[in-house]
Amino acid sequence: MAESARRVIDRIDPGPRWTESDAVRLNNMFRGRDTEEMLRAVIGDAMLGDAAVVSSFGAESAVLLHLIASVDPSVPVLFLDTGKHFPETLAYRDTLVARLGLTDFRNLEPDADVLTKKDETGLRWSYDPDGCCEIRKVVPLEKGLAPFDASFTGRKAFQASTRNALPRFELDGDRLKVNPLATWTRDDLEAYFEAHDLPRHPLVAQGYPSIGCAPCTSKVKPGEDPRAGRWRGWDKTECGIHTPVDDNDPDLPVF
Repeated sequence: MAESARRVIDRIDPGPRWTESDAVRLNNMFRGRDTEEMLRAVIGDAMLGDAAVVSSFGAESAVLLHLIASVDPSVPVLFLDTGKHFPETLAYRDTLVARLGLTDFRNLEPDADVLTKKDETGLRWSYDPDGCCEIRKVVPLEKGLAPFDASFTGRKAFQASTRNALPRFELDGDRLKVNPLATWTRDDLEAYFEAHDLPRHPLVAQGYPSIGCAPCTSKVKPGEDPRAGRWRGWDKTECGIHTPVDDNDPDLPVF
């Protein structure tokens, strides 16, 4: 790595207390550098401290997982097993873990006592999707990320209007969030799938370009936003894992 880059790294404390200025410096440092080069630097030089990948094992997940596994297959991979996934997603998850040789896969599940108290029927998604996402995704992920200083996500700017200004590096509380594919296009993803002969999620061919939990995911019509099938009919575009946990909810477990 160039000496100037090393001087930037020296000024960034890769501990648990990241700041907005750290994210700005990293964005500036890697501006114009391709994704693979950036990942080799931040993973290979441990610039981010302890980092994990958060993956939905959805329609495009194979690309980020392959990129990171090509650098270091021992990077922890966290999957939110909500209990509401399509069976195809769970099978695809197992296929990718084996195919890519991911050696530290972690299956995160919601707290059983919280489910009993707040979603005993399992139907909370039908009347309170935000609350369902919170107990099945947000809180389990916060617990799973507790040991880590940074996380990698597969978000892309083109996926929705709410993501069109997505940076590569951003602050997430006092943790750093890295979006290696932020500037990738659909064509970039398709080319990568082809170049590396990556398996496809079986639901993509059936009209699901964005895949979440089964009750809250529907097919997308031609010309629609790729995420139009997520929580269709609700004023909701994200599951909530990209916003802080509500620490004031007395019914949620303390970690």
